[in-house]
Amino acid sequence: MSRRCTAATATIWVHMDQWEGQQWNRSPGNLVSEVQRITLDPSKGFNVKLSLTKKLPPVEIPPDTQWVKRVKIQSRMLSEFWGHPIYLGATLLLPKNYDQNAGRKYPAIYIQGHFGLGAPFGFTTMPAANPESEAQRKARLSRSARETGYEFSQAWMSDDFPRMVAVTFQHPTPYYDDSYAVNSANNGPYGDALTKELIPYLEEKFRLIAKPDARVLTGGSTGGWESLALQILHPKFFNGTWSLCPDPVDFRRYQMSNVYEDDNAFEVPNGDWGKLIRPLSRNADGQVTLTMREMNRLEAVLGSNVRSGQQIAAWDAAYGPVGKDGYPRPIWDRLTGKIDREVAFYMRDNGFDLRYNVEKNWSEIGRDLAGKIHVYTGDMDNYYLNLAVYQLEDFLKTAENPKSEAVFEYGRPMKPHGWQPFTNAEMVRMMAARMNKTAPGTVVTIK
Repeated sequence: MSRRCTAATATIWVHMDQWEGQQWNRSPGNLVSEVQRITLDPSKGFNVKLSLTKKLPPVEIPPDTQWVKRVKIQSRMLSEFWGHPIYLGATLLLPKNYDQNAGRKYPAIYIQGHFGLGAPFGFTTMPAANPESEAQRKARLSRSARETGYEFSQAWMSDDFPRMVAVTFQHPTPYYDDSYAVNSANNGPYGDALTKELIPYLEEKFRLIAKPDARVLTGGSTGGWESLALQILHPKFFNGTWSLCPDPVDFRRYQMSNVYEDDNAFEVPNGDWGKLIRPLSRNADGQVTLTMREMNRLEAVLGSNVRSGQQIAAWDAAYGPVGKDGYPRPIWDRLTGKIDREVAFYMRDNGFDLRYNVEKNWSEIGRDLAGKIHVYTGDMDNYYLNLAVYQLEDFLKTAENPKSEAVFEYGRPMKPHGWQPFTNAEMVRMMAARMNKTAPGTVVTIK
């Protein structure tokens, strides 16, 4: 465990990531016991002995290849915030003939999402050991047009494919496997660290074009929110985002709660009929699979003081204020669901409600966002994320001076979380077209 101590807050104890992606229960160096089967007999008591006999080994970093490279740097900004070394990483997928064209610079696709050391877009030159059946393939394509990593690699390595560099970030925090790519009172200045430290480092080391026209974004779920937030919060720095099933982009639909008006995140008043239980997730048929109360009880068990490493804690840490004890101040009580509206309005007023942010500031940032926003989500998103997207669309479709030219597309009928209407290769071609439209010649094909 490590600690941060500042004049403004108390000393806090949090787990520092060891490049496992902020999974404290499997973090390298932790002591663990052997798995054993036990019988609990109330008549004999519950005296169970555990011996911590093993230390979890360091993470094995996949080796670099001709196509895939990895870097890890210490962030000066984040290390100063925490008083402890904090690292940022990136995994890069290089284009065909990268080494043979040593004088050429390339545009970049910044792919947002959870911590991972795999290749961008799942790129692999090895076909699956057990190929999927035709029935499995049809079932997969019924959920999303996204292709396999091997199928994507065949496009990426072809002669007529746009020459770009694809990049994923690694930026775990002491609270989650991902910082949400924003400056945060609890996590630290991750937005600045990514845009002012990591991206410039990559642009210099890997011959990336260091211009806004040559930077685009994508990502799904957590990464969908991040890719949209990076574009909105840095409207001049990036040239477009293709955001897939983003986390709540309007906090009037924070999952299923309106955190500005509702009193409780777990229950919904239902007149004379009592109260309804608020769901967290559903399947594509609409069947509830998890409730908000159940998820929050799990988080309360996994870690006090917003240290569960789970989803609600991640939002509290990324968007919320620092509490009096130095830990993130939660937006609602984990056991009762009572919403703290002061926290909700703090999140809104500090720019994390993306719909509110873009609507409030459209006169200032609209010109730099026009034509750059593309959002895609299933109409039966498993986490109800489409509901907030509808409200973002409501504003952007009516925005004036300038018109937003934003693109919204919904998977119908009954498309779940993770749906996208095109392959990753098709999306890359759309990005290349956007770049060449705004800056002719930025993306070329080299045969």
